[in-house]
Amino acid sequence: MPHTSLPLADTPAPAAAEHQRSIVPHLERAEIFRDYVKAFESATGLPLALRPLGSFQSPLHQSHNVNPFCALMAARNQSCAACLRMQHRMETEASYDACTLECFAGLAESAVPVRVGEKVLGHLQTGQVMFRAPTKTGFQKIVRQLAEWKLDVDLAKLEAAYFGTRVIAKKQYESMVRLIGVFAQHLSELSNQMLVREAAAEMPAIAKARAFIAEHKAEEISLADVARAVNMSGFYFCKVFKRATGLTFTDYLARLRVETVKEMLLNPHVRVSEAAYASGFQSLSQFNRVFRRIAGESPTVYRDRIHGPSHGLAPRSAFAHAA
Repeated sequence: MPHTSLPLADTPAPAAAEHQRSIVPHLERAEIFRDYVKAFESATGLPLALRPLGSFQSPLHQSHNVNPFCALMAARNQSCAACLRMQHRMETEASYDACTLECFAGLAESAVPVRVGEKVLGHLQTGQVMFRAPTKTGFQKIVRQLAEWKLDVDLAKLEAAYFGTRVIAKKQYESMVRLIGVFAQHLSELSNQMLVREAAAEMPAIAKARAFIAEHKAEEISLADVARAVNMSGFYFCKVFKRATGLTFTDYLARLRVETVKEMLLNPHVRVSEAAYASGFQSLSQFNRVFRRIAGESPTVYRDRIHGPSHGLAPRSAFAHAA
């Protein structure tokens, strides 16, 4: 994935932020999300939650698998502040890949980014485990820190929770985080579909425009063509469409075409170039650039991820080395 942070399409910051806030709750309500969380928590015994970008409160306290030690610490203001600092650092460091950090007490948490193209929507989060068995020395260090913070804590209860913390071999835990990474990819694809599908609880003219775009997406259509189809001036249509969908016409069309390409590439016998031209892209360089911006990876990487690198297709042409 490219390590360049770009704004979501051409959408102004307020509209992009609004889309972020609306997509994450939709993802949390999606059946695929609920099923995966249930399966992951059942299989691993670890908590799993989706944290929206900019929310530094750990979402794991809502899980029935929450670590009792973390739950006790979360109720204390000063220790909660320490947790917030770690959450902020984890969000910063997990912009492109998974990040695992340890808190002052030696418990590890991980965050995996969920992205739409190059824009992070939120993080899948898990952890509250140790890689080494808890020790008396480790607990005394925690007690000293709490005394520094002048916190009144039930030490007997805290000690029992600390020594009851789940200990996992680091390699096994890293495998669990990789599984979450695969799921994050699925959520990213679902997010992009939502941007296209749910962009428009809008006026009839915009619904008509979207139908026209869907019908002619494989052709070389312009904003002026769509504006004429709905009897609007180009300037007014541009303004109304962006307000209704949160996307510019150009970005909306690009996302629609990319989704069409993805659907076509489910067939292992379809070449990437065939899917690109059939979906309305006019050049391979334009297609590679747009696909990568929206999907967050090159078209050949996407195809290989679905079918594997050796699926018997003809040579990959220009896409193999796309910028």
